[in-house]
Amino acid sequence: MKHGNSGIIGWGVYIPKYRISVDVIARMWGYDLDTLRNIWTEEKSIGNVDEDSVTIGYQASLNAIRRAGIDPRNIDAIYLGTESKPYAVKPGATIIAEALGIKPSHQVADLEFACRASSEAIRIGISLVESGTAKYVLAIGADASQSSPGDVLEFTVGSGGAAYIIGPQLNAVAYFEGSTTYSTDTPDFWRRDGVPYPRHGEGFTGEPAYFNHIISAARLLMEELGLKPSDFDYAVFHQPNGKFPLRVGAMLGLSKEKILPGIVTPYIGNTYNGALLIGLAKILEEAKPGQRILAVSFGSGAGSDAFSIIVTDRIENAINRAPKVSDYINRKILVTYDIYLKMRGLINKYRL
Repeated sequence: MKHGNSGIIGWGVYIPKYRISVDVIARMWGYDLDTLRNIWTEEKSIGNVDEDSVTIGYQASLNAIRRAGIDPRNIDAIYLGTESKPYAVKPGATIIAEALGIKPSHQVADLEFACRASSEAIRIGISLVESGTAKYVLAIGADASQSSPGDVLEFTVGSGGAAYIIGPQLNAVAYFEGSTTYSTDTPDFWRRDGVPYPRHGEGFTGEPAYFNHIISAARLLMEELGLKPSDFDYAVFHQPNGKFPLRVGAMLGLSKEKILPGIVTPYIGNTYNGALLIGLAKILEEAKPGQRILAVSFGSGAGSDAFSIIVTDRIENAINRAPKVSDYINRKILVTYDIYLKMRGLINKYRL
């Protein structure tokens, strides 16, 4: 689908400062460190005891509003994409909206589609802006990601998020040239109701899930817009680990140099709904006016959204209005495995 009147007005990220090395986790459970190198994840971010998808989303939204330079009371809709809500039955988006001072007469919802929910929030924002229903839409992707201790997921899942203000193309730091979507029922990852940790379908997570959906969505987008891989200056994909984005980029005919700038997972882990959006933010912080970005999400279950985004000359004035991705990545405190367990509530204190 071609777009023509919507873009990114501002963006912001938030990454907790606490980290744990994957080597520490591997030694704890007796994993082979050499095997671990194959996924290219070095550390992961940890939300503290008082951090969850709502507080992360709020901080990222504050940064997005600062970059956009708008009054939050002019935001007409807010959507939170997450798979780690602090409440089973209560929206997190309403908490964020109230804390930001957004007027009560707004559209609001929490969205779910595994790691793809945040890109769905952006798609909804594009539709609302281009239809004239909303002037500004706040789209958030945030997670304090969950994994069972000792499971292979524990090496990669981190905490963090990003927020984007979608608005008129005239005021945009980057505008949406087009988007497309591709979905099937592929059971690669799930968490049943009442179960504390997600499970993954091993053989389904790669070829039939992640690679098939991202490649299909990207190729559909290029076909609809009449573009080819060489037309893109940067590409960013969902990042379950550091190696998958490089591999899917090579399968699409994109050079490693176009993909590396947006890879953040090796340093903060897979932040689920924040993974793609934080990577996109990192690219926006170094892209130049006129450059084109390919961004493709992936959500288990399974589906992908693909976007073609073109940077405008307004980008240069927005970058330094809020902390950069690199600022958050470099601001870190390493912790031990027991402290990590305590922070994430993976051990409980019982009264005797």
